[in-house]
Amino acid sequence: MSRMSATTSSSTGPSSADLSRAGGFHAKGGKRFPCKACGAFLEFVPGTTELRCRACGTVNEIAPSDANAVVENDFLSTVNHLANAAPSVEVLTVKCDACAAEVTKPNEVTSFACPYCGNNLVSQPECHSIIRPGAVLPFKVPKDQAAKLFREWVTTRWFAPNRLKRFSELKEQFSGIYVPYWTYDSHVTTQYTGQRGEYYYVTVGSGNNRRTERRTRWYPASGVVFNAFDDVLVRAGSSLPEKHLNQLEPWDLENLVEYNDDYLSGFRAETYKTSLADGFAEAQGLMQPTIDATIRADIGGDTQMISSKHSDYDAITFKHILLPVWVSAYRLGTQSFRFLVNGRTGEVQGERPYSAWKIFFAVLGGLIVVGTIVAIAMNAK
Repeated sequence: MSRMSATTSSSTGPSSADLSRAGGFHAKGGKRFPCKACGAFLEFVPGTTELRCRACGTVNEIAPSDANAVVENDFLSTVNHLANAAPSVEVLTVKCDACAAEVTKPNEVTSFACPYCGNNLVSQPECHSIIRPGAVLPFKVPKDQAAKLFREWVTTRWFAPNRLKRFSELKEQFSGIYVPYWTYDSHVTTQYTGQRGEYYYVTVGSGNNRRTERRTRWYPASGVVFNAFDDVLVRAGSSLPEKHLNQLEPWDLENLVEYNDDYLSGFRAETYKTSLADGFAEAQGLMQPTIDATIRADIGGDTQMISSKHSDYDAITFKHILLPVWVSAYRLGTQSFRFLVNGRTGEVQGERPYSAWKIFFAVLGGLIVVGTIVAIAMNAK
């Protein structure tokens, strides 16, 4: 059973660099999926369990996966034994010189546009060994629908450049990316000390100044609380804005399936940058509000103060998972704006540009209207 103390969690285990060498997913140069009928390239069809041939349209079924095959991995065992504790694979990635994103390189191309910023990628690919994903949430929203949802989103943006609206008509601008995440489970036992506050009321003053005031009596409190956390989600990549990724939530993690290369056919995958140990340190931070709420409920009273707390983390397990995101990048001058669509729910988020000319004419129009109203009012006098 994995056990970790909160006071040592940030320094326990190997460094980020050590963990990044511990392990990832298939395979050198990517994997091609040949059609059973003609041998051409296959692509995964979102919302199905099918691979469809680009050339002849033949449908190739993905072998069904066992829902129970998505397993939790022991955290401390993996940290302490590195690559020997978790399956690892090698991937070829290309780093974008413009935005520093790293994406897996398809075998069949020598250069392609960065899905994160639109810059042309011609760098030499590098081989990395990473912890193999254990589960994937396959794309459910097809590219056509993602593009339609994006167009609808653009139409609600005031002062958006006309070029952006024309850009939104091009579904080819979207790339399907599998974004890496860690999920963590843990049983947390927390010892705490604090104070319980109970309100009481007194009447003060006299005459017109007579009033009731609320005051607090404080009593010492201490105890032990328990929390069980399941699938605390931590972003493991660094190429997409965390703010917009968070706004794509929630994810239907209950529909995760066992990792299968077939689901990545026709898509790209980002490799993780946050190590397993660093990811758990971030997960601990995400657990704190829940732990604090449990402590406050245990203290009781009308208000509470937490003076100290110490947490022990037991039964720590993790999964390396891939989540589906449609990504589009729009360049305006030297700036790049990225748009994200949740590949499961269709939620749209992004960085929107503004048209300086539209804002100028809107302000000018407003001033003209105000000036006209003032002139009419003056003449009426």
